[in-house]
Amino acid sequence: MAIEIDLSGRVAFVTGASRGLGRADALALARAGADVVVADLLVESQLSEETDRYGALATVARQQGMVHTEETVGQIRGLGRRALAVRCDVTNRDEVEAAVARASEEFGSIDVLVNNAGTLDHVAQFPDQSPELWERDLRVNLTGAFNCAQAVWPHMKGRSWGRIVNMASVAGTLGGFGQASYSTTKAGILGLTKTLAMEGGRHGITCNAIVPGVIGSEAFHLADAAMNERIVKRTALRRHGEPEEIANTVAFLCSDLASYITGAEITVSGGVELFVF
Repeated sequence: MAIEIDLSGRVAFVTGASRGLGRADALALARAGADVVVADLLVESQLSEETDRYGALATVARQQGMVHTEETVGQIRGLGRRALAVRCDVTNRDEVEAAVARASEEFGSIDVLVNNAGTLDHVAQFPDQSPELWERDLRVNLTGAFNCAQAVWPHMKGRSWGRIVNMASVAGTLGGFGQASYSTTKAGILGLTKTLAMEGGRHGITCNAIVPGVIGSEAFHLADAAMNERIVKRTALRRHGEPEEIANTVAFLCSDLASYITGAEITVSGGVELFVF
């Protein structure tokens, strides 16, 4: 007998959900039955050159039409689920708390948090790493997850049920050449995950981390093709992953099927961390 992931009646808050992994996560959770808050720094109806200050990827996303926050909401509603688009800068605690409050008011609860928002455009060898971008990456990738988890914690604690999934990276477990700030923040996410798992356990809250390898998101296809091919060749499966392959794991971890899994680092990498030759 097939066992299906069922998130009916649950409300999920997904950050960085306008594209890439976050968008795939939001759609997978909706297909499993959840209502979804699609949170992102960029929202189609609120785009302008002013949003370019958030970094190179934000600029490219705006210019090349890679912002799908409201579109994703429409897709989720097409599945018969409730959905809400919210503009949210995860580094701004006031914005995070306002977004969580709005979601709770409209949907009644927040049961699931997927901390997916992140930066990936600071690439330089260590001596050339920008102090300003180092600080930005810490604020977005690590403090942003902290801010969101703190905001939803009382809602989950009050219901004695919650699922938090943090998006890490193999750069956080293996290191990343030219990615000192990124890999450091993703390693920090693993420490945060384990601590939330320990403290949340007594309140029915689980917290786990996904450790993706090379995934064929928009950011991947914007990168140097030769470098992408080089990385793919060192994976055991000899291909990049798809966002949906991450999203399926997220949906499982958010369901009752994963009720005894917490504090785990779930590597979904095609074997990039294995000794391959």
